[in-house]
Amino acid sequence: MFRVLFLMLLVLAALVAGPYLAGQQGYVRIETDTKIIEMSIVTLVLFFAAAMALLYGTEWLVRRFCHLSKGSYDWFFYRKQKRAQQETLEGLMQMSEGNYSKAEKLFSKNAKYANEPIINLIKAAEAAQQRGDDLEANKYLIEASKIGGENNVAVELARAKILVQQGKLPAARTAIDSLLELTSNNTEVLRLAIRIYQDSKAYVALDKILESIGQRSFLPCEEYEALEHFVDDGLLDEVMNEKGQEGLLSWWEGQPSRRRKSVYARVGLIKRLIDSEDHESAQELAFETLKKYEDEQLGNLFEQLTRLQIDEGAKLIKLLVKRMAKADVHYTDDYGRALGYIYAREGDFARAKGYFADLLEHQECIANDRIMALYVAEQVGDTELAEKIRQINLKKVNIAEKVESE
Repeated sequence: MFRVLFLMLLVLAALVAGPYLAGQQGYVRIETDTKIIEMSIVTLVLFFAAAMALLYGTEWLVRRFCHLSKGSYDWFFYRKQKRAQQETLEGLMQMSEGNYSKAEKLFSKNAKYANEPIINLIKAAEAAQQRGDDLEANKYLIEASKIGGENNVAVELARAKILVQQGKLPAARTAIDSLLELTSNNTEVLRLAIRIYQDSKAYVALDKILESIGQRSFLPCEEYEALEHFVDDGLLDEVMNEKGQEGLLSWWEGQPSRRRKSVYARVGLIKRLIDSEDHESAQELAFETLKKYEDEQLGNLFEQLTRLQIDEGAKLIKLLVKRMAKADVHYTDDYGRALGYIYAREGDFARAKGYFADLLEHQECIANDRIMALYVAEQVGDTELAEKIRQINLKKVNIAEKVESE
């Protein structure tokens, strides 16, 4: 608009000034090596206006043409983009149906025009991996890295998952370690870290992220508890194998309160101390645990108490007798079983007999209890009790054989 106004003003100025300059307009002389051009000032102004009009007109035509070309380009690009979206959705359907070869082709072909080309390349890599082509899967991930950069969480997460599927645990471990440094609070990264650390038995690494996982609360209580138990068992075995019984006790003293307060971890430690014939340390820890926790919290502690070798008159025996007297009926068998085994191991068969006789009357009595009860009855010479136990055992065997035959 400004250019048209400029041309109109230029022509108007020439028309107004033309008559005034008609008598004294002078002339303009343009001389070259071979040619001389002469014209009046009015003619020069009109020529200049015409030249400007031609220039502006040419510019308008060029811009108009470019606008049409850009419109055509946008139309074709939009068409390709829309087609890419449709075929990407089709690729997802093909992948869910297990047609990985077709899905890979659809994802890779449309990556250039997709809204999120990185996602297309990641999906193409996953499809290639599902059909067993590790080389193609890695190629797609490299392309995705070029687009998203080296520290793209989505690409690195996909890489770690594919490494797990390829069975390359050391490489997957390295990848997940880097991801945790990059984003330690990402739920998907933490989930994958759990899987990789469990598969590679990286108990120390898994223990480090337990607190973070607990604070995020993205795992069900049962699953988180099972994960804690997995770590406790793994660390106890690892330390026991590397440092022995003395090293295990030293390690336990340095553990956080979260683990030292865990009955499961305490029972695990007691079990391993008994396995290493350190009954004295196991007895002390069992006594401390029994004093601190209620019956319903003791879990598998009673099973380990049946394995202990304790001197007569030990504080633990007195505590067991005291707790049994106050315990609910549901837990008296647990205390009675523990006391029966302890007295039997100490050779006090007369006291042990009473506990096993009571235990035989209840459904809580298991095969090992009957074997020990029979041994105790034979040691005290109670043939009637011994015969009763044999009859119970025979009856149990017949029932088991009948069940198997059915």
